[in-house]
Amino acid sequence: MRPHGSTTLFLLLCTAACRSMPPASSPPDSPYLLVLGTAQDAGLPQIGCMEEPCRSAHEDPSRRRLVTSLLLAEPSSGRRWLFDCTPDIREQMERAAPHPPGRDLPGPRPPLVEGIFLTHAHMGHYTGLLHFGREAYGAKSTPVHATPRFCEFLRQNGPWSLLVESGHLRLETLVVNEPVCLSDDLRVRALLVPHRDEFSDTVAFVIEGPHRKVLYLPDIDKWERWATPIEEVIAEVDYALLDGAFFAPEEIPGRDITEIPHPLVIESIARFSELPEAQRAKVHFTHLNHTNPVCNPSTRAAARVREAGMKVAHDGLVLGL
Repeated sequence: MRPHGSTTLFLLLCTAACRSMPPASSPPDSPYLLVLGTAQDAGLPQIGCMEEPCRSAHEDPSRRRLVTSLLLAEPSSGRRWLFDCTPDIREQMERAAPHPPGRDLPGPRPPLVEGIFLTHAHMGHYTGLLHFGREAYGAKSTPVHATPRFCEFLRQNGPWSLLVESGHLRLETLVVNEPVCLSDDLRVRALLVPHRDEFSDTVAFVIEGPHRKVLYLPDIDKWERWATPIEEVIAEVDYALLDGAFFAPEEIPGRDITEIPHPLVIESIARFSELPEAQRAKVHFTHLNHTNPVCNPSTRAAARVREAGMKVAHDGLVLGL
């Protein structure tokens, strides 16, 4: 967390973090989002998997994907915020080390982030909070933004309750559709979405900077189950990071895919096919299951996404705000 003084060093670090230069990287003095992960909750490769693409990810580290998460960085202040706190948080904080450039906080144990925004209580989206406790970083009063139901779950159930009681985390209640103002030109707004809500409800986030807006929607059951047409939200933003967990229904042998509903990528391609080209170009699929063939850009599935005018997000992608 020491300073990185020059614009040149910042650009070199961003290039090293990305497999290719992002389409809309941000100037060093403007807010931006860094994609820290794009995999479904258990990552790529996934435990117990020796099939493609897991085998390739074991053999070629560049094919790995960490669990879906974002870092919001504000170079002018040196501050940053985390969206979803994953089981890969240790490695993701290493990737986040040079962001934003010039971040220089005093003391032997400065805050890892200025706050955490959580979408819901499924494995890949909040279990990294354990690393903020005394067994690991020992953070002090890190703000955690979550819905009232999610806050109550964290407050009433161990081991999360111990993190709150010990002062490592400070719960901040989100109000759906009411923006949280992080600075004069940075706001975050939660949207309630339908999902399997065993322990909490589920939200997406619209992250608004001085020039652009980004929709972060890693989990939803099906587009048609949401009272809000997804097309209307895509029209409102400049980039849409959308649930792309599975490509097609036959993807996970031995399991009933109806028990884990997500919009299939082929369904999204069909639904968005009538959108203008500029609207389709906003779509970046994320939260990709280890079985999803679009994880490999050389597959026919990945080509179909590109031919439809959309994109597959990758770890290290930078989106300027």
